[in-house]
Amino acid sequence: MKQRVKRRDILPLSKPGKVATGLPTGEAFRPEWIDFERGLRVGNLEPHERITQILKYRLEQLYGTGFVTDRWGRGVYWQWICWLPRANRQAKPLSSAYNFGCAKLFIGLDRERRIFQFGLQVERGYASPSADYEGNTLQKDWDWHRLVRGFREGSPLAAELARLVKREGFVAELGDWEHNAVFDGKSYAGAGVLAAAARRQPRNRWVGFQLYYPMPERELRASPGYELVGAVVAGFQEVVPAMNLCMQVPLEPRERLPRLES
Repeated sequence: MKQRVKRRDILPLSKPGKVATGLPTGEAFRPEWIDFERGLRVGNLEPHERITQILKYRLEQLYGTGFVTDRWGRGVYWQWICWLPRANRQAKPLSSAYNFGCAKLFIGLDRERRIFQFGLQVERGYASPSADYEGNTLQKDWDWHRLVRGFREGSPLAAELARLVKREGFVAELGDWEHNAVFDGKSYAGAGVLAAAARRQPRNRWVGFQLYYPMPERELRASPGYELVGAVVAGFQEVVPAMNLCMQVPLEPRERLPRLES
């Protein structure tokens, strides 16, 4: 993964320090704002320093479409943050008012293993109606259905999963966030294991799927902020082909991106 980031021209940005002042391009980001004790720092920062603004800006520059930011947490430190294409949400006839049904790009922390995660997430929600809050029950227009249909050998999604997990070092997880089935390059035996895991999930639990790159703390701490942002964007680019197979409105990179030099 790290070698792929080094040789890939993610965005046609100039070197750090040559970009227009105030743009959230990642030059101002500091790796210590990813804190394994407290969470992902967002508060008490300037807008161009916030990972929420930085990754939203980079994604919108790359794909030429709007993204919605969502999160779990409050205050200065959040625990999980995601970005989802607005057009895909707006295309949903039943669920366009909610983010739950949409495939999304996310960052998060595994505090126990001291791992920074970034990649793709698709939620199932509750398969049986729940009164907790509106919009949390699986609907026919959720991206989960396309995801699960792709959990079959020979499908385009199966090929993407095999590439990312077996060759590129990504991890696949599926479950209720407390008892997830976890597959890495050594344990992954094909899309059928994910299909079986999806069938086992209880209807009255919130369930989801994640496909992410696990960056160890030592690698994170050794990376300058601008390089770390580039690694996250490169990880997002790696999972977008799988993400597109789940969405109604796919993402396509822009052919020509504007230069950001002042």
